[in-house]
Amino acid sequence: MALSCGGRCMKYFLVVINSIFMLLGLGLLIPGILMLVDVQVINDNILPLLQQLSFGALNVGDLAKGLSVTLIVFGAFVLIVSTFGCCGALCEQRFCLVVYAALVLVFFLAKLVVVILWFVMNDKIQTWMKTELLTQMQTNYKNEDLTSHEISTAWNYMFMTLSCCGVNAVTGTTNDFDSSVWIGSAGTKHIPLFCCTNATASNYATFTDTSCTDTVTSNYHTKGCYDATYSLLNTYSTVFIAIGVCILLVEIVAFIGSIVIIKQGGDDGVGLSGAAKVV
Repeated sequence: MALSCGGRCMKYFLVVINSIFMLLGLGLLIPGILMLVDVQVINDNILPLLQQLSFGALNVGDLAKGLSVTLIVFGAFVLIVSTFGCCGALCEQRFCLVVYAALVLVFFLAKLVVVILWFVMNDKIQTWMKTELLTQMQTNYKNEDLTSHEISTAWNYMFMTLSCCGVNAVTGTTNDFDSSVWIGSAGTKHIPLFCCTNATASNYATFTDTSCTDTVTSNYHTKGCYDATYSLLNTYSTVFIAIGVCILLVEIVAFIGSIVIIKQGGDDGVGLSGAAKVV
């Protein structure tokens, strides 16, 4: 049977919706790639530190790398499914539309659960992350170099790369390093030299700045590494959540549209247009 006026509207609306899906798929694919290649957080120097931050059987380092890969795969899959739905609507292929509707429903339920869990767990994750970072720094930060101790090296690269110092913001000689293992061998220093704005990987062996390391009055990074890390990660998560919510809304309309076309197309297993041409 021929599609009704409403069915024809749904058909072309479904084409538009899936075109939007393609753009949203790119919206997941591109940030996923950017996050994977962003050397500020996920690199061989800082990764050992992130892998020390465990959450049950998981750790932040592996999760960060896994999340970016997952977003790339998922974004590519969204592109494929949206192309599948677009072709099914244009050609009025009932089988394609049934498979498409089933996939859209599964995606909708899965992403709805993820979005809800993110909003419910966000505060708890923030508290856990800050606590874990502080514990790791005070327990495992030992040396002011880039060779002798893997975890210390990771912290030192984080200080330089993210322009941060400690876990909480450093405001003076009393700070997070007071309870660290490193303070026992620090001498007159209150913060490591890598917290200084002018310290680099090439000059640290000869670098000195007592106004930074000893008196903590100038030339040091005032931002805490928790805020620096969370701010960077939150930039990506905000984009992901916004795109995810948009996709949820689009999926509802896409699912309804595909069901309408399937119902009006009859029960044959061949293309809908094979039984009746629209227009």
